[in-house]
Amino acid sequence: MANHKKLLVFILTIGVFGILNTEMGVIGILPEIADRFNVSVSTAGWLVSIFAIGVAISGPIMPLLFSRFDRKKVMVFVLSVFVIANLISIFTTSFVILLIARIIPALCHPVYCSLAFSVAADSVSKEEAPKAVAKVFIGVSAGMVVGVPIVSFIAGISNLQMAMAFFAIVNIAVLIATLLFVPSIPVKEKISYGKQLNVLKHSNTWIAIIIVILINSAIFGVYSYLAEFLQTVTNVSSNITSLMLFIYGAANIIGNILAGRLLIDKPVKTIVTLPFLMGATYIILFFAGQFTLPMALIILIWGILAGLAANINQYVVTKAAEDAPDFANGLFLSACNIGTTIGAAVGGLFISAMGTQYVVLVGLLSIILTAVFILLRNYMNIKQTKRFG
Repeated sequence: MANHKKLLVFILTIGVFGILNTEMGVIGILPEIADRFNVSVSTAGWLVSIFAIGVAISGPIMPLLFSRFDRKKVMVFVLSVFVIANLISIFTTSFVILLIARIIPALCHPVYCSLAFSVAADSVSKEEAPKAVAKVFIGVSAGMVVGVPIVSFIAGISNLQMAMAFFAIVNIAVLIATLLFVPSIPVKEKISYGKQLNVLKHSNTWIAIIIVILINSAIFGVYSYLAEFLQTVTNVSSNITSLMLFIYGAANIIGNILAGRLLIDKPVKTIVTLPFLMGATYIILFFAGQFTLPMALIILIWGILAGLAANINQYVVTKAAEDAPDFANGLFLSACNIGTTIGAAVGGLFISAMGTQYVVLVGLLSIILTAVFILLRNYMNIKQTKRFG
C-alpha cells in the first residue's frame, strides 16, 4: 500500500513537471520559434504570456467544474489534451495554430495541477499532507526552471522540432503511467458548487490570495530579469548566467524539500519568517549584485527561499479554504499567475525608469506588503481561535 502511494505521488510529480515544462520550456527556444515562424522574438513571447493568462483565467473555474468527476478520468483527459496540443505544436507551420495549441492546454493546466496537490494530500494522513504536496512541488520547480535549459540544450544539438517533442514525450509517458498504474479515484464527498464558492465569502480566503499574489510578484518581478541583471549588473558571461540560473533551479528543489518538513513542524513560524529572510536577501542583492561570488551565494539562498515560498503559497490558500480543496488549489494557481504577471510588468517599468539594478525594489516593496498581510492573517486566526476556543 505504501509503495502504491509513493508511485502515485511520483507519477503526479512527473505529471506536474510535464505540464509546467510545456508552459515554461518555450522560454528557452523563443529565438528558434521566432526564426521558424518568421515573427519577432517579442511576438513569439506571446506563447508564454497567452499561457499564463489562460491559467490565470481558468484557475478558479476549471478545477471547480471538474471537482465532482473521478480524478483518474480527469487526469487522463487533461494529459490527452496536452499530448494532442504538443503534437500539433511539433508539426504546425502556422504561428496562429501554435498559439491556439497553447491556449487550449493552458485552460486545462489548473485542473491537473490542483488535482495533483489534492490527490497527493489525500494519499497520506492530514499531518503528513504538506510533505506529500512538497514532493509534487519538486515537479513544479523542475518544470519551471530545469525544463528551460533542457529544452534549450535539445534545440542546440538537434532542432526545434526535437525540442518541442520533449514536451510531448514527457506527457505521453505520464499518460501511459496514469492509465496503467493509477487506480480509479472517485470523489469521496461531492461538494456542491455553491458550497465551494462559499469560501470566497471569508476574508481569510482573500487575505491568502493577496499573500500569494504579493509573494509571486516579489519573486518573479526580480527573477524574470535575472539573466539581464547577471549580464548587465554582475557582468558575467552567458555561460555563467546559465550556471547561475541552474543553481537557482536546484535551490528551488531544496526549498521544496525543506518546506515539506517545516510546514508540518513549525507552520506559523515558517510563514512569518519568510518575508524577513527574503527582504534581507534582496537588500544584500541590491548592494552586492555586481560581485560574482557573493551573487552565486545570494542566488542559492534566494532559490531555497523561493522554493519554500511556493509551498507556503499553496499552504495558506488551502488552509483558508479547507472546505473546497480543488477549488482552493485553482485559486492558488490563478493568484500565482496574476502575481507573476504583475511582478514582471512592474519590474519592467522599474528597469525602464531607473535601470536594471533597481528591479530589486519591486521584490522589496512586494515582500514588505507580504509581511503586513501575513501578520494580518495571523491576527485574524488568533481572533477566530479565541472566538471558537
